[in-house]
Parts: sequence; structure tokens; C-alpha cells
Amino acid sequence: MKTLLRVLAGEAVWPPPIWLMRQAGRYLPEYCALRAEAGDFIALCTNPALAAEVTLQPVRRFGMDAAILFSDILMLPWALGYGLRFAAGEGPVLPQLQTADIARLDRHRLPDAIAPILETVRRVRNGLDPSAALIGFAGGPFTVACYMVEGGGSKDFARTRLMAYQAPEDFARLIEVLTEASIVYLAAQIEAGAEVVMLFDSWAGVLSPALFAAYVTAPAQHIVAALAARFPTVPVIGFPRLGGTLLGSYAAATGVAAVGLDTSVSPQVARALVPARVALQGNLDPMALLAGGEAMQREVASLLAAVRGGPHVFNLGHGIVPQTPPEHVAALVRLLRAA
Repeated sequence: MKTLLRVLAGEAVWPPPIWLMRQAGRYLPEYCALRAEAGDFIALCTNPALAAEVTLQPVRRFGMDAAILFSDILMLPWALGYGLRFAAGEGPVLPQLQTADIARLDRHRLPDAIAPILETVRRVRNGLDPSAALIGFAGGPFTVACYMVEGGGSKDFARTRLMAYQAPEDFARLIEVLTEASIVYLAAQIEAGAEVVMLFDSWAGVLSPALFAAYVTAPAQHIVAALAARFPTVPVIGFPRLGGTLLGSYAAATGVAAVGLDTSVSPQVARALVPARVALQGNLDPMALLAGGEAMQREVASLLAAVRGGPHVFNLGHGIVPQTPPEHVAALVRLLRAA
């Protein structure tokens, strides 16, 4: 069995498998060349030949234990007919959601819209080294809703949180639509060849405990259960970023095989909170990777000492930053292999 899948089944493997969030991206010159060829980001995500090549680039270059589908969490609302563009220097730009927009999200167009992405999954699976696993993904419904309600990124997602308090029925309906669409999307990725899927709830930590339970944990529980009913051997990794002490209840309730840790979480504390059957994933600071050298070596040694003896997937606490020298990633992989 592939190393990543062994860990996600609860086995403590040493050295742990490694893959990195945003391992395919702007820090790689080969990615930048293909990005220029594609013309714009959505065109790149929906070009199976180019997106498959981007997905495979870091696995070939560094020998990662997994490839993660090159796409974006906002391709789901795009597939539902919600406007999306990526502005240079601004990130994603969407219409600022109004209540009437929820009813206009069109699940009937989803299969045709995601067809190029599924073809990417098939191509990657066929081109992937047999020892590496393929990870599909979707955004957590709450995080996807954040971008839709705000119309893009935000420091605190205040408009989204206010909607959850002031218009709870409308917000719950939005989360329901996104949850059901996520199940369809992730199931299609699995059918196309994904061996693991991951839920990125990047802004989970902006919520109160009660709203976290309602809009992060409950949707994840529903998604995991629906996928497990159809694909009982396919593990799900949950990443409720900035969830802090709520990681324990999240892991216990949702049934995820692993919980991703952001940079701020102590692995020892997380291990005490999370059920023993659940693997931990993370959580090297991306800035330590950017720094490289002795600073990175110290952080890696500390992290490995903290997680040894339990099921662990080595990763970052967030994604690789674009300024990161590829040589630092290569050095990180060598450190892990020699552990």
C-alpha cells in the first residue's frame, strides 16, 4: 500500500510521507512557463493537459509521496454558474452574494462544468509514479461561502459572519447547497481516480464555537458520511484552519482520517485532542521553508520529534509562498528521507 494511504489508515510510518500544500505553483519556474501559456488561471485549471502537467511537476522534481490536483477551491461556485475571475495582484473576485443569488446556483450545470477537471484527474492518475498517491480536494462549504458573500478575500470575513447571525436561514441554505455540490464534486474526483480527498476550510477559525460546529463541523460530517457510503476505502483529510482547541470535536464528529494542522497548533496538544485513530498532517511554518538552512533544519527536527510514534503526514501549516526557492523544498525532502 502507498505510504500516504498507510498513514491515513492509522499506521505510524517512519519517516512520514511528505507532500506540501501549494506544492504546484508560482515558486516553480516550470509552473510559471505553463501559466503564461494558458493565458489566465481559470483557463489553466480547465485545460486538462496543462493542469495535469502542473500537478505532476513537483512530484517529478522532488519525489513527493502525493500529488494534489491543481485547481482552486472556487472552481466549485464557478461550476455552479457563479461569477469568478482572478485579478492580477488581487486574488479571486466574485459578485458579492445577495440572498436571491442562492436560488440561482445551478447544480444541473455542475457535471459538464467540472468535466475538464475530472479529465485532469484521470490524466494525473495515469501519469503518476505508482508509489505516489493522488489527492483530490474541495473547499469547505463555509470557506467557499466566505469568498462568495464577501466578493473575494477579507481580513476577517465580517460580512459573512454577520449574515450567519442576521440571516441564519439564508446562510444555512447557502451552506446546504455548497455541501451537496461538494459531495457531487468530490465523488466525481474519486470516480476519476483520486485516492484521497481533502476539505480545505481555510477560514474556519474566524467563527465562534457554536457557528464552527454548525457551519464547519456539521457540513464536513455530512460530506465524509456521504462519501464513505459510496467509497468506504477512500480517506478524507480535513483542514479546519485556525480551529485551535476545536480540532478535537471536529475530528471526533466528522470521521476524517486525518486533520491538517495550521502553523499555530502544537502537535503534542493536537495529538491529545484528536482521537488516536486520526492521523495528523502538518505543520512546518512556510516561513521556515522560505528561510531554509539551519533555521529550517531546527524546525523540522522539532516537529519530527513531536510527532514520532503516531500516524503523521509531513506538510506545511499553510501553502508554500511564491518566493520560496525550489532548492529549499528539495532540501526539505532530503531531510525527511534521512530522518
